[in-house]
Amino acid sequence: MKASPSPPKAAEHPPRAAAPSGPPDQPPPADKTPPAFVVSLQAAVPGIGVSYWVGDWTIIVPAPRILDVARHLRDAPEASFDMCSDVTATDWPPRAERFDLIYCLYSTRHRHRIRVKAKVGETEPVSSVTGIWLSANWLEREVYDMFGVNFVGHPDRRRILMPEDWQGFPERKDYPLEGPGELLMENPLDWLKLTQARDEADIE
Repeated sequence: MKASPSPPKAAEHPPRAAAPSGPPDQPPPADKTPPAFVVSLQAAVPGIGVSYWVGDWTIIVPAPRILDVARHLRDAPEASFDMCSDVTATDWPPRAERFDLIYCLYSTRHRHRIRVKAKVGETEPVSSVTGIWLSANWLEREVYDMFGVNFVGHPDRRRILMPEDWQGFPERKDYPLEGPGELLMENPLDWLKLTQARDEADIE
């Protein structure tokens, strides 16, 4: 009697790649001289980092020094960054400081730009820059709404895109694609019906 053939071996899967922890901050090339506003900032606020990539300068700052850096960049004559054009973030969950919080600044006097970046923990308090640039008000609200960055000292910190009772922060990489937080259900319509029923009860 012939021996039965052995079952085929299961295909071996390659090990899963580790989740990315964010891109490295590229140092300036040896032949690239930092502009005067970067040099003066380094002298005024020790401990900051400097990166240069694709024609743009980026200042890397510890989160507790954000206000010191912001005031200098606004007030120093060689900087004069009088406009905060954007505030955004990226999420890198493997890191303890999971967020890269990024401010995009512009000087209407000198017509130059700079980015300010801080690595921020999930619940770490971050001082609002609305007292320095009023335009940051809604921008910080959006970052709070989408990522849950813990801005403190903001005059009106509340959601701006999602409903006030929305659960979770949709731009976080660990946010479930099927729906929000604790009310995650097989059918997204079930969550909508439950929310509508609660609103109707409040009206009655």
